[in-house]
Amino acid sequence: MIQTIPYIRHTESGNFFLMAGPCVVEGREMCFEIARTIQAITDELQIPFIFKGSFKKANRSRLDSFTGIGDREALEILGEIRETLHVPVVTDIHCEHDAEMAAQYVDVLQIPAFLSRQTDLLVAAAHTGKVVNIKKGQFMAPQAMRYAADKIVQSGNSRVMLTDRGTMFGYQDLIVDYRGIYEMRKFGFPVVLDITHSLQQPNQTAGVTGGQPELIETIAMAGIAARADGIFLETHPEPAKAKSDGANMLQLDRLRDLLTKLVSLRQTVIKL
Repeated sequence: MIQTIPYIRHTESGNFFLMAGPCVVEGREMCFEIARTIQAITDELQIPFIFKGSFKKANRSRLDSFTGIGDREALEILGEIRETLHVPVVTDIHCEHDAEMAAQYVDVLQIPAFLSRQTDLLVAAAHTGKVVNIKKGQFMAPQAMRYAADKIVQSGNSRVMLTDRGTMFGYQDLIVDYRGIYEMRKFGFPVVLDITHSLQQPNQTAGVTGGQPELIETIAMAGIAARADGIFLETHPEPAKAKSDGANMLQLDRLRDLLTKLVSLRQTVIKL
């Protein structure tokens, strides 16, 4: 699957692939700083890399939350990263119009977890011909993701990835059931574990999502051990100043150490 994405490198390394970047496009300079840093690390470690950045955030708890710098402006930054750095790019879409617009700038269209059952959105994404990454709804069983994937395939597009981002555990917490990676891999599509969103603590009384970033390494290593094909995470030079989801992000200067450990673990797992 990842070999069908333009520009992607190191597919021959046998490593997991990485989808990583900021939660949302905050500006050109910030995005390029993050993208260049990740690209340098992943080139060194021979990890296939897809840059992630949301061009807008349409699912915030509060009306006064930051949602983006402007749709076209953000997409143009993502497109510039794609063309300048020669890395594939993924962004979220929230409605059928988003699919057609975003497809002009990115390689992978991502369906947010809470929209993973939205048929019209899935069909619109499929019709672009782009790779479609569907995040498993926090309320859904892994087995149910077969039908979300089928909507893409039956619409003429077999380029599907599935991502687990945790399952609701009460009202304000998530838990990762690693059996889901095993179950979803049965469908024949690459399966990704979203590390940082799995550590969110949603529905906080302040209207701002919390998180447990100190567990990023634990969740990531368990995902590699469970044979996830890819890892998704959000990172920022200063998570405390990030305009969205900073509470569960990985600090950018800690990424190299984490990925080095994951590559070593992956080499052990594939020998078993």
